[in-house]
Amino acid sequence: MVREDLRNVAIIAHVDHGKTTLVDEMLKQSGTFRENQVVNDRVMDSNDIERERGITILAKNTSIFYKDVKINVIDTPGHADFGGEVERVLKMVNGVILLVDAAEGPMPQTRFVLQKALELGHKIIVVVNKIDRPDARLDEVGDEVLELLLDLDASEEQLESPVLYCSGRDGTASLSPDEPGTDMIPLFEKILSYIPAPEVDTEGSMQMLVSSIDYNEYVGRIAIGRVERGEIKVNQEVTVGDYHETKKQYRGKVVTIYQIEGLKRVPCDSAKAGDIVCISGIENITIGDTICNFGEFEAVPFVKISEPTVEMTFSVNDSPFAGREGKFVTSRHLRDRLFRELLKDVSLRVSETDTTDSFRVAGRGEMHLSILIENMRREGYELGVSTPRVLYREIEGKLNEPIERLVIDVPEDCVGSVMEKLGARKGELTQMAPVGSRMRLEFLIPARGLFGYKSEFLTDTKGEGIMSSVFDSYQPYKGEIPKRATGSLVAFETGEAVTYGLYNAQERGELFIKAGTPVYEGMVVGASPKQEDLVVNVCKKKHLTNTRASGSDDALRLTPPRVLSLEDSLEFLADDELLEVTPKNIRIRKKTLSNTQRAKDRAKM
Repeated sequence: MVREDLRNVAIIAHVDHGKTTLVDEMLKQSGTFRENQVVNDRVMDSNDIERERGITILAKNTSIFYKDVKINVIDTPGHADFGGEVERVLKMVNGVILLVDAAEGPMPQTRFVLQKALELGHKIIVVVNKIDRPDARLDEVGDEVLELLLDLDASEEQLESPVLYCSGRDGTASLSPDEPGTDMIPLFEKILSYIPAPEVDTEGSMQMLVSSIDYNEYVGRIAIGRVERGEIKVNQEVTVGDYHETKKQYRGKVVTIYQIEGLKRVPCDSAKAGDIVCISGIENITIGDTICNFGEFEAVPFVKISEPTVEMTFSVNDSPFAGREGKFVTSRHLRDRLFRELLKDVSLRVSETDTTDSFRVAGRGEMHLSILIENMRREGYELGVSTPRVLYREIEGKLNEPIERLVIDVPEDCVGSVMEKLGARKGELTQMAPVGSRMRLEFLIPARGLFGYKSEFLTDTKGEGIMSSVFDSYQPYKGEIPKRATGSLVAFETGEAVTYGLYNAQERGELFIKAGTPVYEGMVVGASPKQEDLVVNVCKKKHLTNTRASGSDDALRLTPPRVLSLEDSLEFLADDELLEVTPKNIRIRKKTLSNTQRAKDRAKM
């Protein structure tokens, strides 16, 4: 049976190409909102961090109605670090809308997500977005997309994919680059005519694949997925298991079923094959599980998610200020929280270490892990985090490391300094081409070569450069890469930073703290231009005398400190340092806090 009343489609693109804005307009023009309803911009980015950073982190479902057809739309993340989110939701849909920026053209993540969609044989609608940009290159971008499809061995049918020209901000779509549209109707029509309706067996034994997990304190875990076959009903007895047979099958009961309509979840009594639904009531259900009629278990194949490439050690906070700001500070709290994250993040790996106080956490990249750290600190956790490390593999007896495909867009006068820096980090230039007034460079570079490079890159390109990378492959180890060129300014004693002490310390390097900041011995308070660490006394007060000289008591002028974000701090970390993360503060500290002990250890080396 073909469900003509239904279409399931995912929107995939590189970061910042306008997916979430386009979904906003599709929702508005399909009549999802009342005419006088106040709606936020980027309504699908519901998470606080997503709204603050302007990025999508979690794939989310919505639906619109057009001509009595329900179109289930999945908005996906564009960052390579959240590629696991994209990989699993592609199993729920029958086609994809590939969004490409009219000026930037296809970027690394575009290639990654498109390759996954092509492997599943999905039909593709190409949408060239942001056609109202003054630097738009409509014809060239169309050719670049075709080249990318050829490069990824697309089938003949996929090479004939229709192309639409949209402005997500203005809410217009058209079939011709020369005639701007007036509304989104051409896109809706193309989805109905080109994306296939799901072909389903509504009479067979019920079967549903779980592609996503949500959590609610009242009902517990909520499984989101597509009903593959038959019909699922409220209060139905089911068998749950997984395709890779890593866990035993067990019995469960469907307590509630929700259909997604617009941004709401609407309770219903049953759902048929082809529908994307949310169900609750089954404990311990996880991503990749299959739900079947009780006693008739038959697993649905589930995509194997790409392995993580970067690892950090998360440990209990043991600094002198531990326990002052957080609610959850023990190893039990930390362990429970990390293992709970595994339930909804398929690309994350957590493993125990020799000690009970620390855990190895592996993910897709620095950003992937930094978002987890940020979420934890907002929830009231205190923890210590080590510097990021890449995960090596042994292939055919040789040590291999993860290689990233890095694409950089820079002004022409910055090309030399960027190539020099990336050459020192073992980057290999594979392509170079002008894009408008700028240059686009493509490198293959070890993942560890990108650690700590972002702030340097922004300085070298005066803030005008754009860089993005995606995992490419494992290749033989490329050799040593020089560590950071700066050392650390380390606090001499525990106390409160004062202006006099900071004034003397700022001559030694760049400070990260201001007057009044509590510090402890071994805490990093700034960066030294030399490669070695310097101990400075920022708590030092001026000795008072009963004689005064003219000019000696003039106000001391302090240079404003450099305020480090979480990502900046992770980039700055040296191998012998830890990042102390609490709900109110982020502090860099030495693993060995005692200055005399560190001096002794250095003398032994």
